[in-house]
Amino acid sequence: MFHLDEYIGLDAEHPASFRKYLQERLIRPTGITNYHLLEGEKEPREVISQAGKELAAAPVDIAFVGIGENGHLAFNDPPADFQTEAPYLIVELDEACRRQQVGEGWFAELAEVPRRAISMSIRQILKSQEIIACVPDARKAQAVKACLEGEISPLVPGSILQQHANATLYLDQDSAALLSPELRRMV
Repeated sequence: MFHLDEYIGLDAEHPASFRKYLQERLIRPTGITNYHLLEGEKEPREVISQAGKELAAAPVDIAFVGIGENGHLAFNDPPADFQTEAPYLIVELDEACRRQQVGEGWFAELAEVPRRAISMSIRQILKSQEIIACVPDARKAQAVKACLEGEISPLVPGSILQQHANATLYLDQDSAALLSPELRRMV
């Protein structure tokens, strides 16, 4: 199992740490023993170098992703880099992404949200044989509409999923509310 993204400088015990989330909700309950987590408090360039080497030795069968309120995929905020072949990137988190983290209750205020993160790149995510995206909640309805009905664009990073031959999006009625009637019937 490969970790998609992690905040730079955030301790693994912080409630918003994705390492903590994965350990508590996936790794321990399922007994997964072969996993590669991104250590956000270590030197970021070393972390992405090591994670990239590990990833090169074990291609991804299935990617479980989400789409953010700003259309981000992993922590690839707009405008996302659709061209880099690097497996992991150091990214600057935009204000919309950081506000989402506050809105979800992971941080008390915007000033607490890290400004940088490590993220699996768009091209690396697209190398997965299958992609499953779970995108619930009304606050993501505009992003869902832009990703599915708009043009493929780095300004809407999740729109790139339109190009993947085996991508499935799971939406609820709220996140699908702005879709055209034809697409809404598929939800």
